[in-house]
Amino acid sequence: MNGFYQGLAQQLAGLIEDEQDFIANCANCSALLMAELDHINWAGFYFARDGELVLGPFQGMPACTRIPWGEGVCGTAAQLADCIIVPDVHEFPGHIACDARSRSELVIPLIWQGEVLGVLGLDSPEVDRFGEEDHPGYPTLCRGRFVVNGDTYYPFEEPTSLNTLELLPKLQA
Repeated sequence: MNGFYQGLAQQLAGLIEDEQDFIANCANCSALLMAELDHINWAGFYFARDGELVLGPFQGMPACTRIPWGEGVCGTAAQLADCIIVPDVHEFPGHIACDARSRSELVIPLIWQGEVLGVLGLDSPEVDRFGEEDHPGYPTLCRGRFVVNGDTYYPFEEPTSLNTLELLPKLQA
């Protein structure tokens, strides 16, 4: 992992270390990502609720409040329980355009004990913003102590990076 992501992870750890509230920690995480990552126009969370993803803390333009499981980039990443990097959202079948300026997208599922709890999404107005060279740093963004109902957990299990071409056969299966 490069030094940038290591530093970002340390900043995030400092922000959430003493805070017990899950929503507050997610809000600070999305604010930090929006402030520190270049060429990002949206950073935020969606949480799994009754077969769909529901909007959580985010930074950026107003977003879709609910996304059906398996639809769009966020719903697909949740359904597959895998990280998705989309170099050009216009090439992704069923892309949900919450912000017309977004051109590329990265979605990291938040997984705990084999269950997808939600996703962290990042959008960029640039095509191909999220490269494979950055992939080792992305999981670090989701590693952190989160507390829900008094239980401490680390909501991340290592996914493998997918791009649109690798994803299409899985969607059609």
